[in-house]
Amino acid sequence: MIHRLKMNVLLAAYQLSVATGIALLPIALAARRMGVTLPIHRLIETAGNAYERAATR
Repeated sequence: MIHRLKMNVLLAAYQLSVATGIALLPIALAARRMGVTLPIHRLIETAGNAYERAATR
C-alpha cells in the first residue's frame, strides 16, 4: 500500500514538473536570448529518474 502511494506521489511530482517546464517555456526562451539558461531540465530529469527507480522495485 505504501509503495502504491509512493508511486502515485512520484508520478504526480513528475507530471507537475513537466507541466511547470511547459508553462515556463516562454520565460526560458526569453532568458536564453539574454544569455541565461534556466535549469528546468534538471528538475524534470530528477523527478523522472525517481519515478523510474521506484517503478523497478
